[in-house]
Amino acid sequence: MDLYFREFGEGQPLIILHGLLGSSDNWLTIGRKLSHSRKVFIIDQRNHGKSFHSDIFDYSALSQDIDHFIHSRQLVKPVLMGHSMGGKTVMNYAITHPEALDRLIVVDISPKQYDNQHVHILDGLSSIDLTNLTLRNEADAQLEKFVPEAGIRQFLLKNLTRDDQGQFKWRLNLKTVREKIDNVGQALPEGAFSTVKALFIYGGNSDYIQSRDLITIPEIFPQAQFAKIEDAGHWVHSEKMEEFLEVVENFLEE
Repeated sequence: MDLYFREFGEGQPLIILHGLLGSSDNWLTIGRKLSHSRKVFIIDQRNHGKSFHSDIFDYSALSQDIDHFIHSRQLVKPVLMGHSMGGKTVMNYAITHPEALDRLIVVDISPKQYDNQHVHILDGLSSIDLTNLTLRNEADAQLEKFVPEAGIRQFLLKNLTRDDQGQFKWRLNLKTVREKIDNVGQALPEGAFSTVKALFIYGGNSDYIQSRDLITIPEIFPQAQFAKIEDAGHWVHSEKMEEFLEVVENFLEE
């Protein structure tokens, strides 16, 4: 099945993948800024945004979705960029289809196993009573019991929309994501290896990439480069957008 996507610019293709519970909406500004010299595709991954819902939700399927997208549009040597879960998706694609892409940009995620850090968020989203919900502010108030940070709640509630009858519903396939959440933290397969040129961008205040990862990542991606952006957390691309764009542009122009 086809993925929902947005498209900007002309030139070498650059495909951008969002993270868990996100969507292409989160990357519109960056996508437009990067499209001055290349063709940018911002994709909603399965079970997210406006893309299709499926009971299958793991990196094998997410990687196959990207392969289908690339071949169905006859894209030649695209650059793949992914944040968090999207970063895991593009890493998985790079180890199985190294010949298909030009280079790789991974944003604030490592190939390693991660413990499930999202249970409370998924519990909070699941606790919202959509049937009796009349205003978005009511959802925010219900979610605050689980997620005290207003900025994170605002990000999460972008998944809330209305159907043709005006009833609130989730764009996100919340049921499947909650059931399969352990798959999101999985490490790359044992023996994973790719000689694709790769850039790993990470926030100085984030704990997703730690000092020991700078040693282990090149064992899988021997052409890995690293860019640390100070005073930025996990959402490094939105917290320090100009610095992020400069790092990306420099890597793409090498």
